[in-house]
Amino acid sequence: MKEQGELLLLKDLTIYTEEGVLSDGYLLMEKGRIHSYGKLEGLEKTENVQTISFPKGSKLIPGMIDIHIHGAKNADAMDGSHDGLKTIAEILPYEGTTSFLATTMTQGQEEIESALTCISAFIETDNKPGQAEILGVHLEGPFINEKRAGAQPLDAIKTADIELFQRWNQLAGNQIRLVTLAPEKENGLKLAAYLKENGIVASMGHTDAVYEEVVEAVQAGMNHVTHLYNGMRGFHHRDPGTAGAVLLHDELTAEMIVDGVHIHPEIVKLTYKQKGKDKIILITDSMRAKWLEDGVSSLGGQKVIVKDGKALLENGALAGSTLKMNDALTNMMAFTGCSLEDVITMGAYNPAKQIGVLDRKGSIKTGKDADLVVLDDNNKVILTICRGIIAAKSGGAE
Repeated sequence: MKEQGELLLLKDLTIYTEEGVLSDGYLLMEKGRIHSYGKLEGLEKTENVQTISFPKGSKLIPGMIDIHIHGAKNADAMDGSHDGLKTIAEILPYEGTTSFLATTMTQGQEEIESALTCISAFIETDNKPGQAEILGVHLEGPFINEKRAGAQPLDAIKTADIELFQRWNQLAGNQIRLVTLAPEKENGLKLAAYLKENGIVASMGHTDAVYEEVVEAVQAGMNHVTHLYNGMRGFHHRDPGTAGAVLLHDELTAEMIVDGVHIHPEIVKLTYKQKGKDKIILITDSMRAKWLEDGVSSLGGQKVIVKDGKALLENGALAGSTLKMNDALTNMMAFTGCSLEDVITMGAYNPAKQIGVLDRKGSIKTGKDADLVVLDDNNKVILTICRGIIAAKSGGAE
């Protein structure tokens, strides 16, 4: 395995940089960061460089950032396990994800606190280069509306509580970056305002908010929406609901699970036309069944049946997804006709901006972390680099 301090050169690539697309390019990284890039013809000879060349048609893009993911490969952020978090961090680069928010769910207080403590400790001691980086926590619930709970257990839903949140954030090492809550419920707006004041993203989700309540939430500081259309009051021509309000308010950036199951492809296209690439964030919302064969799995102690990649509770409710991030990118392009540059914005730039890490993540720019993904001419992942170290390789590189 390459050491982080060594020079690594990637060449013979079309590079999707923050400034634009660069053909016949190279990128040099050093000490885990992007050192330089440009046209291959302008590359100066450098000593002691590990060089990797790629076949014609290969593309270099920034690593994806999944701000809503529960688990993968039989591991879940709620397990409270260092080994489980390591499993997730090691498998995600194979789908082009180089960093993520470990996402909790509505559970008992003891289970949530165990998970938060474990995530904090993992970030402190085991969040090493060469695997996807945990950028913090997405606290999904338990301050949600029981009417829109979905796969979130009803008996663990709590009233929004600033003091309890403060305790949890302390246990998490102040690493909670995003909180999903129902603004219309008791103390919901108070918590949203508190989060805004403290630089934490307040997201409406698992909510039954009517249009006017969404407007109030935006005024209170909410600027994010958890898995748009799923777990919320839908759109109707006589009742705009939560979903309709999201489409109308540019202040709100919307997560989308683009697997063809959670949202109909034509609704994905409609949403893209209305919100645009700058107000959409691609997520997976994946659970432990991702990267496993179909069969019986679990989510928050509930039995989940996975068939043909579709995860359902026994009552038929959707239970997260098994979506891989590279498939989310290709689906988005197929459903909407948008470009690779557009999905890079939705899968890397926007999430980095929303959670406050754009200074080091989210795009290819000199000085940023060397979180990079090489795609072949069919947009399949060939190689993934996490903070300057090769984390996944699937052939095609020399």
